[in-house]
Amino acid sequence: MRRLSISLGLAAALFASPIQAADTFKIDSTHTSFAVLINHLGYSTTPCKFNQFEGEFTFSEANLAANAIKLTIRTASIDTNDKPRDHHLRSPDFFNAAEFPTMTFVSTRVDKTGDKTGKVTGNLTLLGVTKPITLDVTFNKLAPHPLPRYNKVLPAGFSARGTLKRSEWDMKFGVPNLGDDVQRIIEVEGAKS
Repeated sequence: MRRLSISLGLAAALFASPIQAADTFKIDSTHTSFAVLINHLGYSTTPCKFNQFEGEFTFSEANLAANAIKLTIRTASIDTNDKPRDHHLRSPDFFNAAEFPTMTFVSTRVDKTGDKTGKVTGNLTLLGVTKPITLDVTFNKLAPHPLPRYNKVLPAGFSARGTLKRSEWDMKFGVPNLGDDVQRIIEVEGAKS
């Protein structure tokens, strides 16, 4: 079961769109991904993704201040395509998934930076520690689905990027040999519900 609760007013609200009031979009899990990248001993950058999430986002073009986002991701769903490493990442050395089964992001501010770009600032709670982070967001598209059988569907999609220092959330195992800076890569597509 996918567990990413996103209640959001989000990126597309930052940009021109035909929607005038806040609308709700359910996340399409088959076209959504949440991943991180971490440096491995200076040799390579290892991708990690989270497989369990669900949610929705809302946005209003007319009232930017009304936009908000909340994401909840199951930490035990981390997947690096290597079972022993995944098991270690779920341990107290890293995500401590038994004690902290979720991490959350709750937005506090949305700022427009361009026609299709913006910044979403909010609080990330990980390992019981809450600190502010900012995501650079690009609105990709809001338009009726092009395939006739989905012609009643209105999808919206965006991309978000950002970097954080995991040691600030008390995830210090392996630093500095295992990178402290963690890149976040988020791709979301949702359909108006």
